[in-house]
Amino acid sequence: MNKSTLALAVAVGVLAQQAGAAGFIEDSKATLGLRNFYINNDNRDSAAGSAANKANGVQSKAEEWGQGFQLNFTSGYTQGTVGFGIDAIGLLGIKLDSGGGTNGATARSGTNSGSYGGTVFPSKSNGEAVDNYSSLGLTAKAKISQTELKLGTLQPKLPVIVTNDGRLLPQTFQGGQITSNDIKDLTLVGGQIEKAKGRNSSNNENLSIAGANGGSNFGNGKFSNKFYYGGGDYKITKDLTAQYYYGNLEDFYKQHFLGLTHNWAIGPGVLKSDLRYFNSRDDGANGHEAAYYTSGNYSGVPSGKGKVDNNLYSGLFLYSVAGHTFGGGYQVSNGSSDFPFLNQGDGASAYLTTDMQIAKFNRAGERTWQARYAYDFAKLGAPGLTAGVIYLRGDNIDTVAANRSVAGSGRSEWERDLTVAYVIPEGPLKNLGLTWKNAMWRNDVPGQRDQDENRLIVSYSLPLL
Repeated sequence: MNKSTLALAVAVGVLAQQAGAAGFIEDSKATLGLRNFYINNDNRDSAAGSAANKANGVQSKAEEWGQGFQLNFTSGYTQGTVGFGIDAIGLLGIKLDSGGGTNGATARSGTNSGSYGGTVFPSKSNGEAVDNYSSLGLTAKAKISQTELKLGTLQPKLPVIVTNDGRLLPQTFQGGQITSNDIKDLTLVGGQIEKAKGRNSSNNENLSIAGANGGSNFGNGKFSNKFYYGGGDYKITKDLTAQYYYGNLEDFYKQHFLGLTHNWAIGPGVLKSDLRYFNSRDDGANGHEAAYYTSGNYSGVPSGKGKVDNNLYSGLFLYSVAGHTFGGGYQVSNGSSDFPFLNQGDGASAYLTTDMQIAKFNRAGERTWQARYAYDFAKLGAPGLTAGVIYLRGDNIDTVAANRSVAGSGRSEWERDLTVAYVIPEGPLKNLGLTWKNAMWRNDVPGQRDQDENRLIVSYSLPLL
C-alpha cells in the first residue's frame, strides 16, 4: 500500500466516526452529469491506405460515439477546529458506436504493446473498443480556517498541471494538495501527484512526457511517479492578479511559470490582458539518457529527441462589449525542445493560450499569432446561445536533425476552430446543453497529417442534493 492510499484510509476512518456531525451532511452536494459525445477525426492526407500503415493501425478516419455519466459528491465539513470531509467522483462511459473498427487504436502484437486506447474508449488487445469503462475516485479532506488539505483523487487546474476534459469522461490524478487562503488576496497551492487516469482509461498510470511515453507503443515508455508543484496567485488590485508556479516531474523536467492578468474598463467594454511566461529545463535522467528524452529537440540526436530546453512567452488580449468579444494574441517558443507538459500518451492539456481542439502550437522555435471572435446571442433575445471562431498560425518551426540533414526547415501550421453552443436557460429542460465543435488543421511538418474534426456534445447536469 503506498503512502497516499494509507493516509486516505486513515482519513476515511477518522471521518466515519464524525460523519453525523452537523455541517458534514447539511453542506453536502451531489450532481449527476450526463454527456453524449460523438467525435469524427478525418486525416486528410498521407498514405493512410498503404499496407504498411494499415498494419501499424494508421487510419484515415477515427470515429466514436458514447454516453458518459459523472456522479460528483462533495461533502461539508465536520465541526471542530479541524473539519473533515470526503469527496467522490464516479465515472461511467458506455460505447454506442466505435466506427466499425475506426476507433484510432492499434492492436497488440509481438513487437508492439498496442495503443493506450482509442479516441474515446479504452481498447482491447486486438484494438477494438471496450463496451464500457468506469472508475471511482475518493478524496479525503481536512480544513483548518481557510487552509484545506486534499488526499486522493484530484482534478487540478493550475499553470503547471491541467486536468483534461476534452472527451467523454475527464482525466483525474492521484496525490495530495494543500490550498491556503488565510492571507488576504493571496492563494497558495502545493502538492504532489503520483498517478494519472486518462480520459479513455479506467487505470491509474505513472507520469511521463511526449517523446518518452512510448507513443502508440506505450508499454516501452519511461515514467515517473513523482510530480511536485507549488505556487500562488496574488490579487494586487481587484483587476490585477500576479501568479508564480513551479512544477517538477522527477527525471524529466523542471518548470517555472510567471503570469499576469488584468481587466481594464475601456469605454463601454472591458479589455482583458493575459501574459504568460514558462521556463522549462531538464531534470535527472532527461539530461543524459536517451530513453527519457523529449520530442522536438533537434540539437540532440538525429531522431529529433533530446533534453528539455524551452522558454515560452505569450500574450492574449480580449475586448468584450455588447455581447461581442474580439481577441488577438502572440506566442513565442524558444529553446531547443518543444514545450513540455504532463503527457502519458492518452490525451493531455497544457496551460497555453494556443491549446486548441487539435494542435497546441508548442513546437521548438514556433512563432504563433491568433485571432478570436465570439458572440453571446442573449443581446439579440436568444439567451443561452453562443458562437465563436479562433484562427491560429504558427511558423518558424524547427525540424532540423542533429546531423544537419533537413527534415523540414521553417515549417508552419494553422488551425481554425468553430464552436456553436446552446444551453436551454429555463423550463423543464433547463441546463440541457448542445454543442458543435468543428476544427481544421493544416501543416507542412514532416510526418504530420492534416486533420478535420467534428465533435457533437449533448450535456445535462442534474442536482441530486
